[in-house]
Amino acid sequence: MDSLRFGIVGIGNMGGAHAVQLFGARVKGAELTAVCDCREERLKWAEERFAGVSLYRDYEELLDSGEIDAVLIATPHKLHPVIAEKAFGRKLNVLTEKPAGIDTASVARMNQAAAESGTVFGIMYNQRTNQLYRRLHDLVREGALGEIKRFVWIINNWYRTQAYYDSGDWRATWNGEGGGVLLNQCPHNLDIWQWILGMPVRLRAFCKEGHYHRIAVEDDATIYAEYENGASAVFITSTGEYPGTNRMEISGTLGKAVVENGCLKLFLLERDEREICQTSKEGMPQEKVDCQIMEQEEPGGGHLEILQNYTNAVLYGEELIAPGVEGIRGLTLSNAAYLSAWKDEWAELPLNEEEFNAILRKKQESEDAVRRNVRHEELSGEYSERWSVRW
Repeated sequence: MDSLRFGIVGIGNMGGAHAVQLFGARVKGAELTAVCDCREERLKWAEERFAGVSLYRDYEELLDSGEIDAVLIATPHKLHPVIAEKAFGRKLNVLTEKPAGIDTASVARMNQAAAESGTVFGIMYNQRTNQLYRRLHDLVREGALGEIKRFVWIINNWYRTQAYYDSGDWRATWNGEGGGVLLNQCPHNLDIWQWILGMPVRLRAFCKEGHYHRIAVEDDATIYAEYENGASAVFITSTGEYPGTNRMEISGTLGKAVVENGCLKLFLLERDEREICQTSKEGMPQEKVDCQIMEQEEPGGGHLEILQNYTNAVLYGEELIAPGVEGIRGLTLSNAAYLSAWKDEWAELPLNEEEFNAILRKKQESEDAVRRNVRHEELSGEYSERWSVRW
C-alpha cells in the first residue's frame, strides 16, 4: 500500500476539520477519497470543498464501496462502536473520535471486533501529543517522583453558556451525547489521568445535573478515587465557572510535579520522604528541593500528529500514540463516576456494566418522556435519530 485512502463518517465540526487536513495533503501518505453524512447541507459543503471525493448518505455503502482503506468516525458518541464494529467486519482500519462510546460494554465488543479483524485501530486522543503530558508520563514511569501519593486535577476552563447547549438538540442529553461534561469535554483529560497514573480500584463521585444550565446531564463533577497502593486522586471539572483553571499536581515520595499555564514544574527531593519521616531527628525538617522547569515550546502536534501517526502505523507499522483499545479506560472512569453519583455510593472497578446500562436506559427513557410531553422545553433527539434510523 503506497497511500492510505480515508473515508470519513460524519463531517460536522471535527469530521469536517479532519477532512480539510486530509484533502489538503497535510498528512503524508494519506488521501481523502470519500465522506458520509446524513445532512444534506454538510454533503453540499463537502461537494463544493472536496472536488473528486465521493459522497455518501449511508455509511454502510461507504464501507462497502472499495474506495477506502480506513474509516475515520466522527459521529454522535453512541454510534462510534456501532460503525467501528461494522468496519472491522469488513477488514477496514478504524480511527475513531473520542469518546470511544457512551458505555463500556459496547466499547468492549468493539475492542474484541478490532482484535479479531487484524486491522489497525486508533482513537483521536490528541492530548497525548502535548509535550508536558508526555514528559510527565515518562517521569512517572521512570519512578522520578517515587511512589505516587496523590493526584489532583482541577480542569474547569471550558466555560459554556446556555446558548452553547441550545445550539444543538442532541447536546447535553443522555440520548444524544450520553452524558455531560465528563463525556463531552473531559474524555481527553480522563485519558491523560489514566495514561499517566493507571487505573484506580474504586471511586466516589458527585455529578450535579443541570447545576449551572438548563440541561439534563451533569455540568459539574467531582471524583475521588483510590489506588491499590493507597494513593488517591481527585478530579474536579465543570462548564459553569469563569474564569477557569487547568492545574494538575502529582505528589510522590520523591517530590511533586505541577502542570499549569503551559509549564511543568518539578520539585524533587534528594532522598525519599518515607526515609526522611522515619529517620529525621527534626520535627519539621527543611529538606533540599531541586526545582526544574519545563516550558511548553509548542502546543504539540494535536489532531494532525495523530492522523500522521495513524497513517504511518497502517503503512509502515509505526507504534500508535493512542491505540483505540485504550479508549475504554477513560470511559470506565466516567461510567463509574456516573454510577457512583446515581447510587450515591462507591463504584468498584472493574465496573458493573449491567447495572450501569440499566440505570442509563432509565434516564434515557425518562428523557424521551420529557421530550414528548413538554414541548417548549424539549431536548429533541432528532439529530441522533436521523443518524440511527437513516443510517
